[in-house]
Amino acid sequence: MRNTRSLMQHMDAVLRLPSISSTNSSIDMSNLPVINYLAEQFTALGFECEIMPCESSSEQGKANLIATLGSGPGGLVLAGHTDTVPMDEALWSVNPLQMTERDNRIYGLGSTDMKGFFALILEAVRAFVDTPMQQPLIVLATSDEETSMFGARKLAELGRPKARYAVIGEPTGMKPIHAHKGVMMESIRLQGRSGHSSDPSLGINAMEAMHDVIGELLKFRAELQEKYRNPLFAIELPTMNLGCIHGGDNPNRICGHCELEFDIRLLPGMEVETMRSLIDERLQPLARRWQVGFELTPLFPGAPAFLCPAESDLVKTAERLTGHSVGTVAFGTEAPWLQKIGMDTIVLGPGDIEQAHQPDEYLGLDRIQPCLDLLQELITHYCVKGNATAA
Repeated sequence: MRNTRSLMQHMDAVLRLPSISSTNSSIDMSNLPVINYLAEQFTALGFECEIMPCESSSEQGKANLIATLGSGPGGLVLAGHTDTVPMDEALWSVNPLQMTERDNRIYGLGSTDMKGFFALILEAVRAFVDTPMQQPLIVLATSDEETSMFGARKLAELGRPKARYAVIGEPTGMKPIHAHKGVMMESIRLQGRSGHSSDPSLGINAMEAMHDVIGELLKFRAELQEKYRNPLFAIELPTMNLGCIHGGDNPNRICGHCELEFDIRLLPGMEVETMRSLIDERLQPLARRWQVGFELTPLFPGAPAFLCPAESDLVKTAERLTGHSVGTVAFGTEAPWLQKIGMDTIVLGPGDIEQAHQPDEYLGLDRIQPCLDLLQELITHYCVKGNATAA
């Protein structure tokens, strides 16, 4: 690996800036320190930087960064999120909020998922500071990917940035990914009427009503699995998991309320809002028959499935440069929203998903040089030469 002192300095700097994103407001943090640091570094390299505030439900300041070198109607976006998941520091053998180099690995929260990717971008683009660009190079840093994906949603809403291709540096072991499933997480709450268990006529048992709701959901799951199948994925079918259920308060009281939480993993072609509407239509008659109050509520807005055509120029170029055939993953990314803006998008990064969301998260040193080489080849191909077809 070539001299990467500046890379290590950037890696340590971004890891030392905590940027936890959480639905728990007591531990949720602003990502602005990371955004401001990146803006300062990319500005020094000649990029034009725009910090885009993201007004979300969080009380913490959140923002995206769009850093642009060059101009034109096409170009390449290198994208990633600046937030991390929460941590349990007691389970780490090193300080999670700094870079620790040990055993040919770089340890730290976000080293793989995925603040470390920005350190690699900063190192890769140094070679192009004085190079004329035929098409722009855009670095995109987003907020709240680990929770609401609000940063990516904001970009899609505004239709920015404009470019032809996008690479998201999530951990894929340097294998290009062109598809992943979507996810929706829902809550169903039934409100019955409690009463003394010795006389069932005194109440309406919400738990018994939920029994019928579960039966209908399982029928719906079977129908989805009959209708949808995609051999690109290791699990070819859409899945539905009944994750948790709560109801009632005592054995001798008729259960007055019951709540079920479940998720559905969506294949490309299955839309979140469509699935939610179909579930509502199926369950409303059950609620009326049982005479229970019925609420179907999303636990978060949902993340779409993603599929970039295998014949895309970006896919073919990534396969050629990495030596790996395109594949799929089970985890979700911001790719659907970048695709919605109009960019051919793939997911391709140096880490491994097995290291993400774990104590002692690390990035192997052996992944750094291949990633730097790939980034520079992509920049040369799409920005310096402005190619629109695979070489």
